[in-house]
Amino acid sequence: MTLSGSLHELDPALLDASGEAVSIGILDYGMGNRRSVQKAFAHIGTRVILTSETEALARCGGLVIPGVGAFPRGMANLQRLGLVEFLRERVGAGTPVLGICLGMQLAFERSSELGGAEGIGLIAGEVRELRAGGNRLPHIGWNRATFSRPGALTEGLGEHADFYHVHTYACEPADPADVLARVEYGESFATLVARGSFYGAQFHPEKSSTLGLRLLANFATICARHA
Repeated sequence: MTLSGSLHELDPALLDASGEAVSIGILDYGMGNRRSVQKAFAHIGTRVILTSETEALARCGGLVIPGVGAFPRGMANLQRLGLVEFLRERVGAGTPVLGICLGMQLAFERSSELGGAEGIGLIAGEVRELRAGGNRLPHIGWNRATFSRPGALTEGLGEHADFYHVHTYACEPADPADVLARVEYGESFATLVARGSFYGAQFHPEKSSTLGLRLLANFATICARHA
C-alpha cells in the first residue's frame, strides 16, 4: 500500500474476496464529523455509506463510529436509533469497527462527562476529564502518539506519528494491553486502542494529513481481509 502526499490510489488490499472495493458504513447518529470522515475514506478509494439504518450497515465490511460532542447525548442518540446493541453484535461477530474521538469514548463502559453516563462497553474502562496540569483545556492541536506495539492498524507509521487532537476527556482502559498508542499532554493518556475487532482513535485521522489517511487505509485493509 502506498501513499503519495495526501493521495492514496486504490490498491488491491482494499478489495474484498470478490474483487470489489470494500464497503464501510459510517454511523449517522447526529454527532459531529460524519461528512469529513466520509470524504476521507472516499479519498483513499473506499466505498462508504453514511446511514443510521442497521440493515444497510450490517452489509458493510466494516463500521465507523465518528463523533464530536458530549458523551451522554451521543449515547442517547445511539440508543434511540437502536445502534448500541447492533454495535455489540457486530463486534461480537468479528466485524471491524473504528471509533473516532467521541466514537472511541462511547465504546468504553462509562464516562463522567455532564454527570456521567453508561457507554457501549466494548472496552473495559472509563472516560474522565483530562488532567492536563498547567496546560490549557481542551487539548487542541497536533501531538505525537507513541506506539506501544505493532499491528495492522499502525502498519507503515513507524514508532510514533503526529495526529490532530480535539478533546477535553480522555479514556482509561482497564487493561493496559488494549492500548496501541499514548500521548503526553500534562499526563499520559491512551490515544489509540484495540480490543478484538474494535479499534479506537482519540485523535482525528481525517484531519491528520498523510499519516491519518494511512491509518484509515490500514483500517480499510483490515475490513477487506475480514470481508
